[in-house]
Amino acid sequence: MIELKEVSLNYKEVRALDNINLSIKPGKCHGLIGPNGAGKSSLVKVISGIIRDFKGKVSFIDKSIRGIIPGYVPQDISLQEKLSTDSNLNFYGRIYGLKGKELANRKENVLKAIGLENRLKSKVSTFSGGMKRRLNIGCAIMHQPDLIILDEPTVGVDPQSRKYIFELIRSLKQEGKTIIYTSHYMEEIELLCDEVTFIDKGKVIEHGTIDNLINKYSESSIYIEGVSKEFISEYDWKSKDNGIQILSDNPLSDLSEISKKFEEVGVEPTQLSLMKPSLEEVFFKLTGTDLRDTNI
Repeated sequence: MIELKEVSLNYKEVRALDNINLSIKPGKCHGLIGPNGAGKSSLVKVISGIIRDFKGKVSFIDKSIRGIIPGYVPQDISLQEKLSTDSNLNFYGRIYGLKGKELANRKENVLKAIGLENRLKSKVSTFSGGMKRRLNIGCAIMHQPDLIILDEPTVGVDPQSRKYIFELIRSLKQEGKTIIYTSHYMEEIELLCDEVTFIDKGKVIEHGTIDNLINKYSESSIYIEGVSKEFISEYDWKSKDNGIQILSDNPLSDLSEISKKFEEVGVEPTQLSLMKPSLEEVFFKLTGTDLRDTNI
């Protein structure tokens, strides 16, 4: 679907993108992961055609990216809040060349997809943050684009709106759409994306399927809460969230051994479990920083 070759971008003296080479497959949801300032938003603006003054090449199925019209959903809400849902959808639909019955049909389908059928005449200013996010996405897909770019689409949304957004993304994938999804919520990336690219300091530092990356970089471990560190001093451990993470090559055997030891000394942890490898661990391995501890 998309191929980037040696893409670089400068903001005056700041190197926002540094020689990016990346291929994004069609019909997949591709996650972009990185801390604030890593270059994620700059990269999607280049792909969407918003930023044109860059070095390198971006191609879309053997055509220049400048020849397509993706559905781009920016971090900032791009709606006219004094107007209604209907007026906003009409505006974007007409920008994309829709009119008459075609515009009406697309509007109806989009409203169902974002769950706002009953708010057609409501002013956007009366909406919650999550409802605005949903309408923002709806406006971007009025022209049924093959490529949809979502830049942090769930920031500040309520659980109901997050559910609608997730269901919409799954539906778009089933239709064969290609989706680029930037987020710093690792659980969202793992839930929705087929492949991921880690970006840091304007460079691609790793790329691949979620399973392959987790298998490549994550270590098996055990998680414990509610015990003193003196009881696990002989193990390779580190602090994690509200407890302790023990790295292990044989997690099942070590879990049984630790459990017996706690039983012998009369210690009862509040939590003792195998820890599932995650993308956050991969990020830490690659950058040495927990993603949630970065300036996001």
